[in-house]
Amino acid sequence: MTDLAQIAGAVLLAAAGGEAFLKSILGAALHLRVPKIVVATTLAAFATSSPELTVSSVAALAGQPEIGLGDALGSNVVNIALIFGLALMLGAVQTARADFGRDYYLALAAPVLTFFLALDGRIARGEAVLLLLVFFGWLAWTVRDALRRRDAAVSIEAGELSPGKSLILGVLGLGALIAAGRLFVSGATGVAAASGIDTYVIGVLLVAIGTSLPELVTVILSRLRGHDDVGVGTLIGSNLFNGLAIVGVAGAIHPISVPFVEVALTLAGGMVALLLLLPNRAGRIVRGRGFMLLTLYAGFVWATLRS
Repeated sequence: MTDLAQIAGAVLLAAAGGEAFLKSILGAALHLRVPKIVVATTLAAFATSSPELTVSSVAALAGQPEIGLGDALGSNVVNIALIFGLALMLGAVQTARADFGRDYYLALAAPVLTFFLALDGRIARGEAVLLLLVFFGWLAWTVRDALRRRDAAVSIEAGELSPGKSLILGVLGLGALIAAGRLFVSGATGVAAASGIDTYVIGVLLVAIGTSLPELVTVILSRLRGHDDVGVGTLIGSNLFNGLAIVGVAGAIHPISVPFVEVALTLAGGMVALLLLLPNRAGRIVRGRGFMLLTLYAGFVWATLRS
């Protein structure tokens, strides 16, 4: 099987597995009576970030943590600039600045922290553990808040899934995501070696798009079903998982040698994309922001290839 065939197979597995796992998580959330905004920023975000987690973990175990770093940080740019930019082509999103609370500002702060950790050209195990501690602190706070609001209704459409079917679907979906992660690492490493392109760049541009397919499915379906807040919440939560948990796990497994200029460019791209996500005073993210986000992504790709 060629490297490109492995990547293509991983794309299909990531899309199918991510969608199945997401449906499983949302079905379980309905039975647990978890508010849908919490589902979006935690359970749904975890489900859609599972490909990045498997890719980063397998890459770190294989001694290639730079692929995982590029995948995690690059996925944050893909999530907002490319995926949400495309979603805005379907029309403006009605939301409110009040909905952009603690999670949004932490998503903005996380790349700043990563920037300072990467200044010496390396993310050591201790620094990776720091990222994990910040992540688990946020997660504990979010779960505590969710328990206080447990009686709130969850209005996400997840189909008629029983708890048993949700569990089976989740196991199958997670298995597909793990297989996709292994294929991605193998294929991306082969492409990088054959083309002479830096493994971090491969992770940022190629692997990041493939592992962001579940986010794409989630956001588009959320828009079509009238759950725009779920799509926005999923992307913000996914950014937190990628920037804190996934980079933290990869660095804890294997210290990461950081190509600082490329990492700084990726972090800056993610932060600008997040700032463009803020709604205007009327509580709308207008379609024009979509063109700006897509332009930002095109510029990011060009700058990454030239760096």
